[in-house]
Amino acid sequence: MSENLEKQLGFGTRAVHTGNEISTETGAIERPITLANSYALPYDASVMNWSDAEKNIYTRNGGANQRYLQEKIADLEGGEDCVVLASGVAALSGLFFALLKSGDHVIFSSVTYIAVYRLLNELFNNKFGVETTIVDVSDLDAVKAAIKPNTKLIHVESPGNPTLGICDIRALADIAHENGALLSVDNTFCSPYTQRPIELGADFSVESLTKYINGHGDAMGGSITGKKEYLDIIRAQAQVNLGGTISPFNAWLIMRGAVTLPMRMQKHNDNAMKVARFLKTVKGVSFVAYPGLEDHKDHEIAKSQMENGFGGMLSFGLNADHDTYNRFVSHLKVITSAVSLGHAGSLIVFIGEKDERQYLYPEEFHNGFFRFSTGLEDAEDIIEDLKQAFEKENLL
Repeated sequence: MSENLEKQLGFGTRAVHTGNEISTETGAIERPITLANSYALPYDASVMNWSDAEKNIYTRNGGANQRYLQEKIADLEGGEDCVVLASGVAALSGLFFALLKSGDHVIFSSVTYIAVYRLLNELFNNKFGVETTIVDVSDLDAVKAAIKPNTKLIHVESPGNPTLGICDIRALADIAHENGALLSVDNTFCSPYTQRPIELGADFSVESLTKYINGHGDAMGGSITGKKEYLDIIRAQAQVNLGGTISPFNAWLIMRGAVTLPMRMQKHNDNAMKVARFLKTVKGVSFVAYPGLEDHKDHEIAKSQMENGFGGMLSFGLNADHDTYNRFVSHLKVITSAVSLGHAGSLIVFIGEKDERQYLYPEEFHNGFFRFSTGLEDAEDIIEDLKQAFEKENLL
């Protein structure tokens, strides 16, 4: 499709068509998987830039399927350019590696994915001399107070993993830009169907494509979307020189999955709201964290920056001891105990009292809790499965 035509089309239509073209070689209406790791060189190869990521030379530099997927993700995120890498963590570490140098300062949110916590709280400051500060980014005054002359980046998640806290992306973008810094947002819990951080003022939107955008639990990938001037640096350093390139097959699988993102994500959003409302009625549930609930402390901010619902993720606690949590999970029949999220099936994870980031979580999370990824099953069946497990532990 032409760029002008793409701008006239809705999100669902672009999810289907962007990045896809009819094969000029075979006439296939879906782009094929190109598994080659090397491509034919021109007559005089000596004049080539062997690290060129824009031409087909060597798949570590980038391949055809990766480029198709990058086109789609950039369009859905509302960004200028996109780099797709081998995993969500490859995207996060690639972003940090390319942007930061010794002496820089980073502010990052107190509730983040475990890899971000380790990258910024341990590896980048211990190995590379990058100064980092952990802040409750829902407190804008605390963010302003943490700014230093050498602050280069503010990195946040909204909703945060695993406590589902929300931060004001627009306000954080203003704070960052007023102080000469950049804002990156991990948007994995939402996907661009529900939230588009770049349209809210962020410089980068990061996705674990493994999750909702792929949606089938069978491929790994990560993306960074933003301005081309920064993406060129990330592509050269994190992809070409560090080698975090996605495989052609995974890129093709995620391209396939992204086609159904709008309808899947709407179902995830709807199911999560129904499950959250049910959990609020259960006497044995100590708390429910879901930004779609009116009593969530950040509900109004979530309403202002999330579309089509509030995501498919929630967390909840039990009025119970450690063993009861584990027994509860063992009773489940439809819901699967497994890590990850955004799969077709509902997934649950018990996060115990000794999680290394527990001290950063709100108090209600300190005695252990469940992180729950609501799947695409009928909401009534998910709720019935939870209900029978509650009944067996006398929690209903």
